[in-house]
Amino acid sequence: MAYVFRHSKRALNSLTCPSRYIHTSPAAAQKVAMSRLEPDQHIDYDRIAQRVDVVKNRLSRPLTLSEKILYGHIDDPKNQEIVRGESYLRLRPDRVAMQDATAQMALLQFISSGLPRVAVPSTVHCDHLIEAQIGGEKDLARAKDLNREVYDFLSSVSAKYGLGFWQPGSGIIHQIILENYAFPGALIIGTDSHTPNGGGLGGLCIGVGGADAVDVMADIPWELKCPKVIGVNLTGKMSGWTSPKDVILKVAGILTVKGGTGAIVEYYGPGVDSISCTGMGTICNMGAEIGATTSVFPYNYRMQDYLNATNRKDIADCANQYKNLLSADKGAKYDQVININLDTLEPSVNGPFTPDLYHPISSLRQTAIDNDWPLDIKVGLIGSCTNSSYEDMGRSASIAKQALAKGVKSKAAFTITPGSEQIRATIERDGQAAALREIGGVVLANACGPCIGQWDRKDVKKGEKNTIVTSYNRNFTGRNDANPATHAFVTSPELVTAMAIAGDLGFNPEVDELTAADGSKFKLESPFGDELPASGFDPGQNTFQAPPADGSGVSVKVDPSSNRLQLLEPFQKYDGKDLKDMPILIKAKGKCTTDHISAAGQWLKYRGHLDNIANNLLIGAVNAENGEINNVRNQLTNEFGTVPETGRYYKSKNTPWVVIGDENYGEGSSREHAALEPRHLGGRAIIVKSFARIHETNLKKQGMLPLTFANPADYDKIQPSDRISLLGLNDLAPGKPLTCEIKHADGKKETIQLNHTFNEGQITWFRAGSALNRMAELRK
Repeated sequence: MAYVFRHSKRALNSLTCPSRYIHTSPAAAQKVAMSRLEPDQHIDYDRIAQRVDVVKNRLSRPLTLSEKILYGHIDDPKNQEIVRGESYLRLRPDRVAMQDATAQMALLQFISSGLPRVAVPSTVHCDHLIEAQIGGEKDLARAKDLNREVYDFLSSVSAKYGLGFWQPGSGIIHQIILENYAFPGALIIGTDSHTPNGGGLGGLCIGVGGADAVDVMADIPWELKCPKVIGVNLTGKMSGWTSPKDVILKVAGILTVKGGTGAIVEYYGPGVDSISCTGMGTICNMGAEIGATTSVFPYNYRMQDYLNATNRKDIADCANQYKNLLSADKGAKYDQVININLDTLEPSVNGPFTPDLYHPISSLRQTAIDNDWPLDIKVGLIGSCTNSSYEDMGRSASIAKQALAKGVKSKAAFTITPGSEQIRATIERDGQAAALREIGGVVLANACGPCIGQWDRKDVKKGEKNTIVTSYNRNFTGRNDANPATHAFVTSPELVTAMAIAGDLGFNPEVDELTAADGSKFKLESPFGDELPASGFDPGQNTFQAPPADGSGVSVKVDPSSNRLQLLEPFQKYDGKDLKDMPILIKAKGKCTTDHISAAGQWLKYRGHLDNIANNLLIGAVNAENGEINNVRNQLTNEFGTVPETGRYYKSKNTPWVVIGDENYGEGSSREHAALEPRHLGGRAIIVKSFARIHETNLKKQGMLPLTFANPADYDKIQPSDRISLLGLNDLAPGKPLTCEIKHADGKKETIQLNHTFNEGQITWFRAGSALNRMAELRK
């Protein structure tokens, strides 16, 4: 079946209602389903519009798009305090999405809640546990065998509690959400930091920890600090080698990895219409790398085309009736504005070791030479949740076909990761996969794979300095292949393809030439790929398991002897006393992401077993005492050991401990294991210069104390051999700093102030021992 999906902007505008919103409720009258897989769950734009009207009358000002969506989902629009950057919002999201690695702990917590069924549409997506080794089919078969216990657990829990279950091989969670569940104006939370991908379809899609997901699934309003709003005004038109990836790489270079913390990034302006829907998804997806709460684009005809192509014309027709609701008000104010002219935006590459180190392609060669980065590219990798759309694969294939016509193949090893079974089946049918294989590429399983460290890499030894170039989103030290000497750079898939063919990090396809098989020189022409398939998408194999109408008879069992799954025990309640003379488990120096706190890769197999995965606690953090990784002094024995061993020893002696950290502590993935593990091993507080948003919330949810230095310079006062006391805990109150007493090894004491962001409700989590404990108290 062919799809008609190319409409002019004029055609879209002709469908738009003349009034600000239509209140004759076409959405309700037609009962437009949020998803074809959930026909009984309907979009209610009228309800969103009515709540927005209430808030707008209260605030007496124009609203940005992100404000409209947030405030349109607020639990109490008439009375909720709304101050950007200050108040906490209580929200009612439309749905919850979880990937398999995070779903295990989230669903173990939901089981502990004792509730019979999830209260909102929820899904589980099996994408994280498939290791890239040989190729798609064989890797998938191996993963199904190795992870059978976990997959069976997730499948049965989903059936029992009413969740949709996407089997292994379905694809990456964010691509599946874009294809099936995201819609303009939606509020979705997902237990993965790249959930904002759905902003490319005009929704607010926000990454959270599993405990937040449990709240929403339990019908408890979800709490979010009211974000500030950063506006990115796009002018000009995208063309040539410039791609949507270059927009977010530029923004990351401007804002850095923490510049978006506490804010939503909202794109607008005439340049928006030159970007495809999936291209907008790419930009929103990688907004996680600047710490943003989420990112979003206004509804436009590119989104309409994508909805039509993915069998959701009814949603597009409905959204067309509410176009003004799905864009910012004229005169809406932003807390910060960034201007980007797409006419002059240059193709770029970010890295290594951090996703905000920005390099226009024209200057990368010299920068690499100046910094002694290896110019020889060992591997080029395209795909991932950020860049695996039909358009991405088409643009990359257009480069591959040009090289093949000249008798040239990739000098670097080359891998391709389709974002979903639908994408895989369609690029196999339409020939893109064949062209990418012909230049030497290997098509991997529809999963996260090397992007998250699920890569059985064999071509270099650990510690060997080398360069890889990817179309992924994140390039922290050792993330992709567990080799700290790998220099990972992120860029667009078409640029990865060109650079892999050249085998040269400094290759600039806009000006540099390649050598054909006959010795002649040639330049690559600008990439081109159809935005959407002319023959429609091929859905491929059906990998979705719908929940039964009544799952009460489904049995969920966890073997007590399992090393993959473990039922949870409640954490202890706060005893009302100050925490005194706590040893410092580690004083972390420099960047400490969730990868450093709770590594992925080989550890993913323990995501459902808290005690086992706690053996990776902070094994990637640099110890300020000796500059070493995973080697800290036990303050009770004066002997050195691993971080997890030392934490376990303190716990065995009933000695609570603290961690000291640097800036933006906990940036990166949403993984709540980075908060669960320190709590499980006896930690009570994390004291840092600043936190990443999701990690700070995760710590609060588990009954930990995330605290920040009132004076960041006080970080330098603390020595790893010090003892830390937190005083006045029984009087913990919003906005009231805590007193910290530092006792040095020589007996001298210093007192400093520590700040926190707890509100009244979050303080009850701390006192109860965790948010889950507090939920249990309220249900009694």
